[in-house]
Amino acid sequence: MKRNKGMIVAFLTPALIFFVATFVYPIIRTVMMSFFKIENVVDSIGKWQFTGLANYIKLLQTPIFHTALLNLLKIWLYGGIIVMTLALLFAVILTNGIKGKKFFRAVIYLPNIVSAVALAVMWQQFVFSNQFGLFKPFADMGGWAWLDPEHKFLSLLIAYCFGMVGYHMLIFLSGIERIGGEYYEASRIDGASRVAQFRYITLPLLKGVFKTNITMWSITSVGFFVWSQLFSTVTTDTTVITPMVYLYNQTFGSGNSVTERNAGLGAAIGIILAIFVVIVFWVCNRTLKDDELEF
Repeated sequence: MKRNKGMIVAFLTPALIFFVATFVYPIIRTVMMSFFKIENVVDSIGKWQFTGLANYIKLLQTPIFHTALLNLLKIWLYGGIIVMTLALLFAVILTNGIKGKKFFRAVIYLPNIVSAVALAVMWQQFVFSNQFGLFKPFADMGGWAWLDPEHKFLSLLIAYCFGMVGYHMLIFLSGIERIGGEYYEASRIDGASRVAQFRYITLPLLKGVFKTNITMWSITSVGFFVWSQLFSTVTTDTTVITPMVYLYNQTFGSGNSVTERNAGLGAAIGIILAIFVVIVFWVCNRTLKDDELEF
């Protein structure tokens, strides 16, 4: 027995050390940094200047951070509704005996394997272009441009949602395919329509999948960075700024008067974003319970 314990300790110790070094220590250090003013993220602890809650108070009083949080909320809420609705719709269609299922699944997922840079350039130059863009006629009707400051965030959101539908569709597909065919067969015998099957069988049995999709969407939303930078840098336009972009500029500096270099403030932003994800995960666990459901 003692020998077995020694073997267990020998095998678990390297994994434990790796976990502490790569996950626990960075989390603790980030929390500590949020209470200090730190000019350089790699500065030793001796150079940190304790400020208490000053970083959090400053964020609450900074208009540009308010804009970033509002943009994040729009991406998470409006973008989430669009992406989840389309992803579920495509997943349901592809699991109803449609011909060429593999082809359509690959086509819908294709944007996820294309670089975000390439997708952003494609949307800006070939879809939202003020000269020959695919969506130019819609903008001409209203007398505005897709990439002007007032509509740039909408353009960004449309382009981003286009690239994310395929990923979440695959998650819904995997959940629907796990549902036993006997449920649908029994409902057809009882005279249930496709709509009734979707409402009373598919949706209830996808609660766990919804929880996974919402959690993953929340994580990708708080990490929203590349698309924002590609559509407009913070030095020229702040209408599409997100908390992650603001965090980057605060931590590493942006060389302009919009932000100052303070890694402690960046750490505080990271803590706020982490709390946001935890809250979403907690709410999902409380509201989307599937313990009593079986496949």
